[in-house]
Amino acid sequence: MNGQRLSWFAIPVLNTLFQIFIKLAADAVSGHASGWFSGSLASPWLLAAIAVEIVCFLIWMQVLSELDLSKAFPLSALSYVLVLLSSWLYFREQITALQLIGSALILGGVWLIGTASGRGSPQQNTHEIKFPPVTTMRARR
Repeated sequence: MNGQRLSWFAIPVLNTLFQIFIKLAADAVSGHASGWFSGSLASPWLLAAIAVEIVCFLIWMQVLSELDLSKAFPLSALSYVLVLLSSWLYFREQITALQLIGSALILGGVWLIGTASGRGSPQQNTHEIKFPPVTTMRARR
């Protein structure tokens, strides 16, 4: 797997880590005597979540420079499936059949969007909306 695709997969993984760290921070604060806000600021899990989110943002900017938004954004939906799997493995949360079916549908949808070429016969693309380039719109003002 090349580095470019590895960075694409980093987005859902980092989003999942962010959610796990936030959950751990919330669990640590739940019985905190000094209050929720001050307790959360002292949590190393919250600091880890912020650090992961910053790294994720930087990688996301790189991914968006390489992919169309319509193909890049569905990659982030993989984090829903990864969060479900992580919550089952790490937090021992129960998973229902509907959650498994929903996860399979998410994975199928991401696969369909990711493998769609966007190039078909002109008759297939009759509903495609073409927007003028941004520079053209600015020149008209």
